[in-house]
Amino acid sequence: MKAHQKMLIGIVAGAAAGLTANAVAQGIIRGKVGGNGPISAEAIAEHTYWLSWSVDNVAAPLGQIFIRLLLMLVVPMLFSALVVGVAELDLKQVGRLGARTLGYTVVFSAISVLIGLLMVNVMKPGEGLSDEARALARGAQQVKAAPPPEATSFGSVLVSMVPTNPLKAASDGDFIGLIVFSLIFGMGLALTPGEPARRLKDVIQGLYDVMMKLIDGVLRLAPFGVAALLFAMTARLGLGILTQLAAYVATVLLALGIHMFVVYSLSVRFLGGRNPIQFFRDIRLVMATAFSTASSSATLPTALKVAEENLKLPRNVSRFVLTAGSAMNQNGTALFEGVTVLFLAQVYGVPLSLSDQGLIMFICILAGIGTAGVPAGSIPVIAMILGMFKIPVEGLGLILGVDRFLDMCRTTLNVAGDLAAAVYVARGEPADRPAGEEAADPSAS
Repeated sequence: MKAHQKMLIGIVAGAAAGLTANAVAQGIIRGKVGGNGPISAEAIAEHTYWLSWSVDNVAAPLGQIFIRLLLMLVVPMLFSALVVGVAELDLKQVGRLGARTLGYTVVFSAISVLIGLLMVNVMKPGEGLSDEARALARGAQQVKAAPPPEATSFGSVLVSMVPTNPLKAASDGDFIGLIVFSLIFGMGLALTPGEPARRLKDVIQGLYDVMMKLIDGVLRLAPFGVAALLFAMTARLGLGILTQLAAYVATVLLALGIHMFVVYSLSVRFLGGRNPIQFFRDIRLVMATAFSTASSSATLPTALKVAEENLKLPRNVSRFVLTAGSAMNQNGTALFEGVTVLFLAQVYGVPLSLSDQGLIMFICILAGIGTAGVPAGSIPVIAMILGMFKIPVEGLGLILGVDRFLDMCRTTLNVAGDLAAAVYVARGEPADRPAGEEAADPSAS
């Protein structure tokens, strides 16, 4: 069986078992107390001991173990991914190409996250749960959240982003400090010549490879973890939570569609000087590959071929921008992370102020640089952000249930964004570069 087939079985089995248990519990309670109205999650927990015991002692612990395995790998994965991603830019040599690519990535990642946050606040897909269900959800086990800043002014928040001790920041749950340290460390590694620095970069690359292997192993347990999480949630909350999940999927798809066909079309037309319709026609093979593999990294060879043969981009530009973009220009992933965090905050009734949402937007932009370009690479990052804002992490059970399909969609946006960035960076560059210059370009190796 393929991974997505196993995941589908876990989704269906967990949700069906949970809904069945919820319906049986409601029938038992109506037989005891009478009435035909809706029965609260609190009443179900009070009157059906067998269901509460199954959820609290079997399903919820299994789901929590799965989530904790993911969270365990967040710190080393985030550090190694950010360091390797920034160090690969080789800032001393790429110069203008690197600056333009990085600037484009930051601006369009910000736009994508802003679109996602606006869509969630307008459509409110997570609202509608009963107060009893929210209280039950808030009582579930949470990961350690970062301590709030002592002052809330812009200057104080800016200062608090720079950690005095990155290890302490990571242990305290201050992942903003860890991200800032990782970016600075990566830039220092990129600017440091010599064999020792190269060996250190290889060591960190090895750490990243090990983390991705471990995450792949944990995700092999995903069908069981998702089944347990969905059973626990649907057994407590019933069918209503699945209705909200459909609204969440619609919100994500609408936000991705706006960024793909509106924002990128404007970028290609005004920044790249090309016809957007022709652009999307030229890259349709890359989009199909990205959708089927759900991996920016796996799509990279096809993207390089299409950039040179269909878009006629200079080889040095396409190699550099697409290679860096497969690891750093994750607009769709950043959008998805922001939407998911706000959706789960709405589901569990966790209030987020405008400043909180601005902070989430900032984290998603930075985390998008370090999110792995592999299937489900954003899940550990979302778990980290949920913990920072004291949003129950077991809500990921809902997201994992539909993540494979949404991963395919956001990966398609990611690779389209890489090619749109390459079109922008290539504008004004010579069509062909002398062999000596191309050889000096690290992206051509």
